Amino acid sequence: MERLVRWVGFARFLRLLRAWPPYLGAGVRIVEAAPDASRVTVELPLTVLNRNFVGTHFGGSLYAMCDPFFMLMLVERLGPGFVVWDKAASIEFLRPGRDTVRATFELPAERVEAIRREALAAGKVLPEFEVTVLGPDGTPVARVHKTLYVRARAPAAVAEVAAATGTDGPPGRTR
Repeated sequence: MERLVRWVGFARFLRLLRAWPPYLGAGVRIVEAAPDASRVTVELPLTVLNRNFVGTHFGGSLYAMCDPFFMLMLVERLGPGFVVWDKAASIEFLRPGRDTVRATFELPAERVEAIRREALAAGKVLPEFEVTVLGPDGTPVARVHKTLYVRARAPAAVAEVAAATGTDGPPGRTR
């Protein structure tokens, strides 16, 4: 998967993610993706395919629209020298979603560098992230909390991943 992302670029990879069956079926759309993976915005219209018994957004679809993005963004921003996994997640439902909802994921460079430094110093780090799902008027509908697992790869593993993905270090630097 890393090879595909490096080949097509992060923003284009996210556009291709629309065709991923869980997103295609639920109607999740990536509406904005910064090329440097610092910001991604997704939206989910209310349709017959993601409506629950009482006619509002199905909670699983609200979570699914938020699930991979902090992990994908951090994988891209840290580069091949780090392992990034989802460790834990929770969702708090604040109000019924009755229309198209939207979530914007932001990962500032300062946060990425802090995670990089801590993972190199401590061996692993469990950074936490939060995103709020908003209705069309900006009203919070749900809040998703994610905990990721990040560790530095061994130097031999970094060389192997770099060779396999055609990278030479941080994202954007190719051989």
